[in-house]
Amino acid sequence: MSQNTEVVVVGGGYAGVMAANRLMRRDDVAVTLINPRPAFVARLRLHQLVGGSHDAVFDYRETLAGGVRLLVDTVTRIDAAGRGLELASGGTVGYDYLVYAVGSGSAAPRVPGAAEFGYPVATLEEAERLRSRLDDVPTTAPVTVVGAGPTGIETAAELAEQGRRVTLVCGGLLGPYLHPRARETAAKQLAGLGATVLDGSGAKVTAVTRDAVRLADGRELPSAVTVWTAGFGVPDLAARSGLTTDAVGRLLTDETLTSVDDPRIVAAGDSAAPSDLPFRMSAYAAGCLGAHAADTVLDRVAGRQPAPVNLSFPAMCVSLGRRVGIFQFAHRDDTAMRLYVGGRAGAKLKELSCASSVKHLTDEARKPGSHTWPKGGHRRELLRARRDQAATPAGQAG
Repeated sequence: MSQNTEVVVVGGGYAGVMAANRLMRRDDVAVTLINPRPAFVARLRLHQLVGGSHDAVFDYRETLAGGVRLLVDTVTRIDAAGRGLELASGGTVGYDYLVYAVGSGSAAPRVPGAAEFGYPVATLEEAERLRSRLDDVPTTAPVTVVGAGPTGIETAAELAEQGRRVTLVCGGLLGPYLHPRARETAAKQLAGLGATVLDGSGAKVTAVTRDAVRLADGRELPSAVTVWTAGFGVPDLAARSGLTTDAVGRLLTDETLTSVDDPRIVAAGDSAAPSDLPFRMSAYAAGCLGAHAADTVLDRVAGRQPAPVNLSFPAMCVSLGRRVGIFQFAHRDDTAMRLYVGGRAGAKLKELSCASSVKHLTDEARKPGSHTWPKGGHRRELLRARRDQAATPAGQAG
C-alpha cells in the first residue's frame, strides 16, 4: 500500500465534487474522482439546456481541486471485501476509503408507454435528446409536461416562454412543496406564459402514446412531445454490489453517512439513505452531504469519531421562465412558510442559488474545508419519534 491514504469518490456531481475537494485538506490523502463524463453537469440548469438558454456544463478545471485525479469511466461493481472497483473499461481501482456519490436520475416509469414515448430530463444526455426532439417539431406543436415538481414546473415555463403550446399535467397539486400562496402565484405565472395547468386526481396519466397522453378522468391530450419529469430513481450500483440499500436503492448508512455494511464506505447526496430516513433530493443537500461525507472520511483517517450529519433546509426555489421565480422560505421541519419572494426578485434569488451551487464547489477547491451550511433541522425529532414508535407495543399506539 502506498504511503498516502487512497480515497476514491464515485460520481462527479454536486456531492462528489464537494467531497473530493474537501478531502484535499490533508496532504497525505490521495483523491481520485471517477465519473462517466469529462465535464461537470449543473443539473439545476438542465431545463435551461432544453430551452436553449444555458448549456448546463462546466469544465472540471473550474470546479475540481487541482490535486484531484479525474478518471473518466463508469464503476460497474464495488468489491467491498477487496476494497476495489471494477470499471466499464475493464480496469480496476483500489481504495482505502470510498465515497459513494452516484446521484440520482429518472425513475423507470410504470405508466404504459411512458418509457417508450416520454422524454425525461434528469441527466445531460436526456436533456440533450429532448432538446433535439423539440427542434424537430414546429413551435405550434402541442407539448405535454408530466410532473408538477420543480423540474416539471421549470421545464414547462421555459418552453411556454418560447411560445410553445405547453400543458403541465400535475397528477395532484402543482408544486406540492410550495405554500398555497406561492402555488397560486406559480399557477398565475404559468397561465400568463400561455401554459395550461391540469391538476387534481383526474389529471393522473394512465397511458402515453406516440402522439397523445391519456388521463385518469378519460381525457386524451394531443402531444407531439411528452416530457416525463414524474419521479427520480438512483443507480443500482450499491444493490448490484451486495451492499444494503433502502427500498429505492440508496445506500443505507448510519447518521455519519457511513455504510451499515462497511466503515470504509461513506455515502453522499441523493444516493445516501442515512438511518433509512434520506434527505430531500436537491443540489443544496448534495453539496452539504458531500462535505459531511468528506469530514467523516477525514475523521476516520485521523482516528476520530465522526459526527452525525446536521442539516436544515432554509428555503427552496423554482424558476418560472427567465424573468420570474419563486423563492420559498421554510420552517425548521422543511415545510413551506407563508413567506416567499416572487416576481423578478424571486428570479434573481433563483439565479443566485444556481450560481452559488457551483461557486461553493470552486470555493472549496481553492480552500478545502471552507464550505459551511445551516444546521439545526428537525432530524433529531424525526429519529426520536421513529424510535419511540418502534418501541411502542402493538395495539398500544394512540
